[in-house]
Amino acid sequence: MSGRRLTILIADDHPVYRQGLERAITERPDLDLVGSTADGRQALERIHELEPDVAVVDVRMPGLDGLKIVSAVQRDGLRTRVMLLTGYEDSGAAYKALAEGAAGYVSKASDHTELCDSIVAAGRGETVIAPQFAAGIATEIQLRETSERPALTARESEVLRLLAEGRTSARIGEELHLSEATVKTHLHNLYEKLGVSDRAAAVATAMRWGLLE
Repeated sequence: MSGRRLTILIADDHPVYRQGLERAITERPDLDLVGSTADGRQALERIHELEPDVAVVDVRMPGLDGLKIVSAVQRDGLRTRVMLLTGYEDSGAAYKALAEGAAGYVSKASDHTELCDSIVAAGRGETVIAPQFAAGIATEIQLRETSERPALTARESEVLRLLAEGRTSARIGEELHLSEATVKTHLHNLYEKLGVSDRAAAVATAMRWGLLE
């Protein structure tokens, strides 16, 4: 992305904070602010419409929270990288956000120079983690790696395999001679056991646990 300015969308429902970040971005010669909103659903609509390089999104948004925006962007295969902002130190939430595809997890307490530098790094394809979250995320990884992996039923394993091969719910039902409603029940149970909320995250998590070998 060298040689051009990164296009940036801001989504934050705190007007004073949002306006301060807007000013900081517009003052940067390497960044181009293309949109700003206080609503999560509108943020996702703007991401679809504008396809900015980076969307800077507060974790807690009205309408649609930041994590759901990350999931939707991943699900829809959009090129925009979503960097989440938070006013709370929660390493578990940070781990979950990064596992689901967030480009970064950054504290709102960071000064504007640090935030803009983080945006640039995210735009270059890096994963940005605020220093205060790094140790907690490392602990979360260790806890997950050493804990017992989820036990799936034979049917759930079949559904997972077909899911990883890109089958739709209807197609999985046809191949396993199940109703689509039954398949969706198995998917719901899979998501619960794997601790995820969508298909892409389920496959990624299952691969990490070695459930698709």
